Amino acid sequence: MTMRISLCNEVIVPMPFPKQCEYAAKLGYDGLEIAPYTLAEDPQHMSPALVAASRRAAADAGISVTGLHWLLVKPAGLSISTKDDAVRKKTLDLMFSLVDLCAELGGRYLVHGSPGQRRIDPGETKEAALGRAQACWAAVGERAQKAGVVYCVEPLSSDQTPLVNTLEEAARIVTAIGNPNVKSMLDCSSAGLMEKEPLSKLAERWLPQGLIAHVQVNDRNRQGPGQGEQKFAPLIKALLGHGYTGDIAVEPFDYVPDGPGAAARAVGYLKGILEALAVK
Repeated sequence: MTMRISLCNEVIVPMPFPKQCEYAAKLGYDGLEIAPYTLAEDPQHMSPALVAASRRAAADAGISVTGLHWLLVKPAGLSISTKDDAVRKKTLDLMFSLVDLCAELGGRYLVHGSPGQRRIDPGETKEAALGRAQACWAAVGERAQKAGVVYCVEPLSSDQTPLVNTLEEAARIVTAIGNPNVKSMLDCSSAGLMEKEPLSKLAERWLPQGLIAHVQVNDRNRQGPGQGEQKFAPLIKALLGHGYTGDIAVEPFDYVPDGPGAAARAVGYLKGILEALAVK
């Protein structure tokens, strides 16, 4: 396997999914990383026909569905950290379904960011909330292992969530769970805000330990890679140097000049880095 460049598909919504696949392929992306809520209002109950049509659309365009992210956007009211047992069960049931959906679509991984669904209930302690979140990740990890996909705990900046803000914190959770199908990943925007080391050093530190199973590239300013201060060539060089064969997914939040334009600019920037490194 070789490292693939993927595009987070919400960047080019409201294009219909088949058009997303065609556009991403024309730009030179290897795949799409899908936010399930963009495929169906109720991702847990997608029909077999819709799942098959989505996979076929990617195949027809010559790209892959690389994985899933933004897992818990819909339905509303979900949480892995709440003390409400019924809400956590509902959330976990959806997580199980999304693991199966990822495998059915041909994806390799799921990225568990969803900051709004891992907050601390009023009057609760951080330790209690984190313990419940870890229990959910451990349970879904068992499902991921059976499905043959990797479930990634995503460190996110503290302005988004109080739970798991650094790779060090994620490493403690992954180690405690002890499931080879539960890993973490590197979100470059959040890392640029929370970590003390540059992106390349983070890769060099954590890749040999088997912690990083996925990378999302975005600048700390929330725009695409190459549209801010962060440097991505050293990161890509470090990934290649450590034999990384996972995916790197373009995930801007501030689309400049717009979604399709941001997608085009990002893949050109990344491919330029890869070409320059190959020449060296």
